[in-house]
Amino acid sequence: MRKVIAAGHICLDITPVFPAGKRYDSLSSLLVPGKLIQTEAADVHTGGSVANTGLALKLLGCDVTLMGKVGDDSFGTMIRSILAQYGAGGLLVDPESSTSYSVVLAVPGQDRVFLHSPGANDTFTGADIPEEALEDAALFHFGYPPLMRRTWENDGAELTALYRRMKEKGIATSLDLAAVDPNTPAGQADWEKILSGVLPYVDFFVPSFEELCWMLDRERYDRLVAGGRDMTDGLDLETEVLPLAERVLSMGCRAAMIKCGTSGMLLRTAGRACMERVGSRLELDTGTWSNQTVLQSCFKADIVRSGAGAGDTSIAAFLAAVLSGRKPAECVALACAEGACCVTTYDTLSGLKPLDELEERIRKGW
Repeated sequence: MRKVIAAGHICLDITPVFPAGKRYDSLSSLLVPGKLIQTEAADVHTGGSVANTGLALKLLGCDVTLMGKVGDDSFGTMIRSILAQYGAGGLLVDPESSTSYSVVLAVPGQDRVFLHSPGANDTFTGADIPEEALEDAALFHFGYPPLMRRTWENDGAELTALYRRMKEKGIATSLDLAAVDPNTPAGQADWEKILSGVLPYVDFFVPSFEELCWMLDRERYDRLVAGGRDMTDGLDLETEVLPLAERVLSMGCRAAMIKCGTSGMLLRTAGRACMERVGSRLELDTGTWSNQTVLQSCFKADIVRSGAGAGDTSIAAFLAAVLSGRKPAECVALACAEGACCVTTYDTLSGLKPLDELEERIRKGW
């Protein structure tokens, strides 16, 4: 089994559970100063790319090494205890930092809102990944650099150096983003310049439409959010998303899979000469993966409880499918299907289904 490294952001997610069956017209009608909002018991799980995508890959049968950083505090102890239940460990403990956490407001009928503290993630650098950990690694996945200060400062020099290091070893690479608070230093960074530096070393770029639109087409982003609704509702993948995918391919990545919420996903891959630069350890069938455009509609979830982690688990399914040698369209369908399973639970992992089970359900007309 080929080894995968899942590195980057890790935190503790605290999700207050709202009463079943009750829906809210807007967040503004709910979050009123001085108002008491009664909830049920909080759902507490690990969050961030390392825990969400990394553990999902592990549950899907991949040989995964997790690489993230926590503080020497109660939240850090909780995270390490949770990971130990999955047979995963190896996190770095920084006694000088606090552990990152998020309060996830998953209000019924509304998109999620996150209250986030980056904590020890802000101190993570490529030096935290030892050389011996890279032995026999076929794929390196890194998630959420916008929430990790050292990776985006100085125009992303640290992130670019990290990815260049992986490519020099023949390791295939994958990169996920995260939403950015425009009122923070990360929100003032030049993300187009950062992406221009790192994407030539990225094989599979797997951002969301919202993240990418904010970074590369701010005017369009502002126009889409002005209506106050989920900006991915009713997206036309071919006319509205494909141009963004073409743009990031021109910036250097080999393949772009863009997550588009309820509108599905889009995969666009480069030509054969470019795809042959995918990390050699992955042993990708570059002929099958060259010049591919896949438009995948969303699968209907049995019930929607929380979208937290759905994008991360869909990435895990996509990467696991790639590692198994499946074709591009199959990989994207499985990514969408896994995301639909994830939203049926409040936590990220308990709704996951094996890829074979998802394929069978798709064949039966899901």
